[in-house]
Amino acid sequence: MSHGESGVLISIDGSVAQITLNRPDSYNAITHELHAELTSAFRGLEEKQEVRAIVFASTGKVFSAGGDFDLILRQQANPVERARAACLARPLFMAVADSRLPVVTALHGDSVGLGATLALCTDAIVAARTVRISDPHVVIGLAAGDGGCVVWPQSVGLLRAKRYLLTGDRIAAEDAFAMGLVTDLVDTPGEVLPAARAMAQRMAALPPLAVQATKRTLNQGLRHRIEEVFDVGLTLEMETMATEDIVEAISAFKQKRKPSYRGR
Repeated sequence: MSHGESGVLISIDGSVAQITLNRPDSYNAITHELHAELTSAFRGLEEKQEVRAIVFASTGKVFSAGGDFDLILRQQANPVERARAACLARPLFMAVADSRLPVVTALHGDSVGLGATLALCTDAIVAARTVRISDPHVVIGLAAGDGGCVVWPQSVGLLRAKRYLLTGDRIAAEDAFAMGLVTDLVDTPGEVLPAARAMAQRMAALPPLAVQATKRTLNQGLRHRIEEVFDVGLTLEMETMATEDIVEAISAFKQKRKPSYRGR
């Protein structure tokens, strides 16, 4: 069974479902519409008793480029757009991070910003050795407030999370594997999805109540961390979203020049 809504494809094969980002022409950047579609996809599968595991995959050259620049600029200029973004952020994060079902991410290409955050919300990440992971919120003038400050420290520890979230530097897959951002490595992008599906099938074949109860127990600490950090981070991201530095950062990126920030 399969169906698609513009940016998201959903398929179910036996007890394993697959949610696939499907905006390859825009590098699977996360728009308002994609926020809503992904939230609906993850929540909808929660209601299907036959589904016992989920594969989270993507299309095109990259897994996800994170935020959409045009959307970010609209939000910078319009408080209504910023309020809409704030309303969409937490439901998506929670739908992925706190799904009762085990979720395996198939990381065939680079994952950036919110794309990396969503992957790190899941329970296992299979990545090709060619993949790079980064959260460059600060590079474009934003606080990493849509979940990065929750999941990066959970995976790599606070000090290393600070080092990468305060620079936005990219991490190669083998280094990401060594530090705990990736759970399984394969050699090529073509091997990623089959390996992720095989892992999801292994999880789905186990007693479902035991798997779900174990995940719920493991996530208890994550829930506390979300309550401590997420809303503060999101508020600060929305504050930085309104600054002039964002316009300068995106303009400099597009024009391939050195930016000049004014701290306002």
